[in-house]
Amino acid sequence: MNFETYPFEKLNQLLENRTANSAYQPLSLTIGEPQFATPQFILDALEEHAPLLNKYPKTAGEAVLREGMLTYLKKRFALTLDNTQLIPTFGTREVLFNFPQFLLHDIENPVMVFPNPFYQIYEGAAKVCRAEVIYLNLNASNNFQPEVDEEALAKADFVILNSPNNPTSSVMLMDDLKKWVKLALKHDFVLMNDECYCDLYLNKPLPSLLNASIEVGNESFKNVLVINSISKRSSAPGLRSGFIAGDAKILKAYMTYRTYVGCASPLPLQHAAAVAWADQEHVEGFRAKYKRNFEVAKEVLGVDAPEATFYIWLKVEDEIAFTISLYENYNLKVIPGSFLGREGEGKGYVRLALVYEDTITKEALERIAEALENDKTNKIKKEK
Repeated sequence: MNFETYPFEKLNQLLENRTANSAYQPLSLTIGEPQFATPQFILDALEEHAPLLNKYPKTAGEAVLREGMLTYLKKRFALTLDNTQLIPTFGTREVLFNFPQFLLHDIENPVMVFPNPFYQIYEGAAKVCRAEVIYLNLNASNNFQPEVDEEALAKADFVILNSPNNPTSSVMLMDDLKKWVKLALKHDFVLMNDECYCDLYLNKPLPSLLNASIEVGNESFKNVLVINSISKRSSAPGLRSGFIAGDAKILKAYMTYRTYVGCASPLPLQHAAAVAWADQEHVEGFRAKYKRNFEVAKEVLGVDAPEATFYIWLKVEDEIAFTISLYENYNLKVIPGSFLGREGEGKGYVRLALVYEDTITKEALERIAEALENDKTNKIKKEK
């Protein structure tokens, strides 16, 4: 199979013959991996249940984990789901890769639709499925919101939304989500929202696509699914705990498929994840850290905070040249936006992941501010 090189590997290739400025300590704003300690109560649950490593985990997930996830959905979104409407997963990356294979296997010429730029697993799944891809281009002209082309959607079999969005940090609010649910029912495609950043709102809680489904009268979640992960909200990416929830009919068949996949989470991890999902208080602390980082970004770069995520989608003149310059002159790594998009989307942007304490974040952003100022000065000199 001919997979596109992953963005982080592209970055390594871009910088491999470059020398970083050793006058600066190396810093990286590339990977969306929280650099905060996992809360102690989660670690305690992991340690307490470590002896369960001598047992095989169930593919369907233990009752304690399911209960934690259902509690989360109730507390966070006021959603009352049952076990037929939810499957625990080994994070969400594996779901995004294997669910399209399950869903589209028996369709002769499948069509997938997803945002552009995007999380690259979407594209990898489409390649494995030999699916035609239709992009929902996100750019400044549409305020980074997926635009509807009903003629294209009429061909769609599977549509992925990603709100809050990685990498642009755009957010779809209730009315937009309701519109998409109606479209899924009208054109009979399966609609999934990747909601892994939904808890990293800065001010007001954001709705789930499942809330929107109920709002339009689709209380059975026909054709509607969401995925979510503990990684960002609980600073626990190593727990590899996620879920897929929504349409019970689809999930019943997908559960049978998953018995062959072999992605069951080890029992100690399930117990640790269960307490994390059920608790909302610890997430407030992480939200406060990210909010502070965006305040620093406003002070240093003059950029406004998004409504959610920990990303800045920073406009620059030449994202490749700027990335190289940051590394060579300031020992700082960022991801060029063009590595995250296709057909020119993402060009002229870099993605910054503000995943450190505010003091480190400030240092990184001050380097970027200096680089931007130097670029501006050099441009003026060239024009003269």
